[in-house]
Amino acid sequence: MAIFDIKLPKTIAKTLGLPENNPERQQLKVLKKLLRKARFTAFGQQFHFDEILMSRHPGKKFQQNVPIYNYSTIYKDWWHKTLEGQPDVCWPGKIKYYALSSGTSEAASKYIPITNDLLKGNRVAMIKHLLSLRTYQDIPVKSLSKGWLMLGGSTALEKNAGYYAGDLSGITAKKVPFWFSPFYKPGRKIAKEKDWNKKLEEIVERAPQWDIGFVVGVPAWIQMCMEMVIERYQLNSIHDIWPNLAFFVHGGVSFEPYKKGFEKLLARPLTYIETYLASEGFIAYQDRQNAKGMKLVSNEHIFFEFIPFEEKNFDSEGDLTAHPETLMIHEVEEGKDYALLLSTTAGAWRYLIGDTIRFVNKEQAEIIITGRTKHFLSLVGEHLSVDNMNKAIETVSTEMNICIPEYTVTGEPVGSFFAHHWYVACDDKVNEKELCDKIDNKLKELNDDYAVERKSALKEVRLSVLSEHTFMEFMKAKGKVGGQHKFPRVLKGKMLADWKQFLANGRL
Repeated sequence: MAIFDIKLPKTIAKTLGLPENNPERQQLKVLKKLLRKARFTAFGQQFHFDEILMSRHPGKKFQQNVPIYNYSTIYKDWWHKTLEGQPDVCWPGKIKYYALSSGTSEAASKYIPITNDLLKGNRVAMIKHLLSLRTYQDIPVKSLSKGWLMLGGSTALEKNAGYYAGDLSGITAKKVPFWFSPFYKPGRKIAKEKDWNKKLEEIVERAPQWDIGFVVGVPAWIQMCMEMVIERYQLNSIHDIWPNLAFFVHGGVSFEPYKKGFEKLLARPLTYIETYLASEGFIAYQDRQNAKGMKLVSNEHIFFEFIPFEEKNFDSEGDLTAHPETLMIHEVEEGKDYALLLSTTAGAWRYLIGDTIRFVNKEQAEIIITGRTKHFLSLVGEHLSVDNMNKAIETVSTEMNICIPEYTVTGEPVGSFFAHHWYVACDDKVNEKELCDKIDNKLKELNDDYAVERKSALKEVRLSVLSEHTFMEFMKAKGKVGGQHKFPRVLKGKMLADWKQFLANGRL
């Protein structure tokens, strides 16, 4: 019997928080839980968590007492102490695991604390996510109990003085619950492999032995894996070897640019399920069939705040201004972009994760990811977001019947004015000028500021078509190969300099 066939007892449903749907009340409960647990830590003592708990309005008092942090500031002030072995810094006890994360643009690795409390919250969110599939209509139920191929980082973690470090996916896989082991592929032995290419080869070798119902991972790497399997065994589609494959659980980047190329590998449609799992925690997941967005995990292990992504709160480089406006979940509006602040069961407090989101259904607390605080282009006030870019690419690729699995955009000077330069991955035959014009025109429809600036200071839009292989090779050259790495949609600073060097020389 599949675990999904079991009728859920009301007591378990209540424990998981499934019936309740009041995000404001849930979030207040989560905040109080976090404050109570961490009140005797150094952080809790300095910022008077006891005083916040006794306040009539703990949410507002929390915002008044505790400053906003990004990675650099919280590491400099607090997290570096945990790496030195100090206990009870931002969360009770010693931190034994760290997720290594470089985001999409920064060169130095970030050490994000991972606690058992955070992993427990992630697991509960995962269980809720799985149970939500029971509400989907016309899904192949038998596929739910088949194998789950999860492409992530190595579970062979880096051992340091008193702690382990590695990809969150590797830490999670290392601690996979016993009841999930029979479903989990590629299995513990292959999951330990650090060499990404070798790991893929071993997966391809074992592929005929598995009956896969789910694939889980970043679209680009899942697509590469399936292409390798099809090529090795001379198949017409991936369903020739995995006939029960029915679900693709994805996250990290917009799936739409990959969808056309991805579906060429299939004999029949899959059910696509979007998740939002960051190193800092399991943030949201799609819990309804055909939902416009993902439901925030509002009643478990993360307290959310939202900063309107506007000029009064962020400068032209995407950094916070001195006194940004911060809102709680009941104060947000649909259709507006917000930068996300997290407070978690791993000692992240009012932590600016760097992503921007938009509420598409406030009542259901459903969001979409719209970009990054630093991954947008506004050279002259065009305010071009990643969401605008994704929509333009999706529309134009469909219109021209081409596949664009990767792209990135840069800003360039043109005399005393500026230009955007698009680099797109496309292995189909395409006219660069036509593609450039169509993307430009679509962006004018989507973004009024962009349309205005295209008549003034934004003088040119340039476009270069490259092979998908070029994008992949650049990521390899940067050491960003694996299930959690994705190509940045906007290139700035050192990453842009490295990209230009790579294109000129074929290497870094």
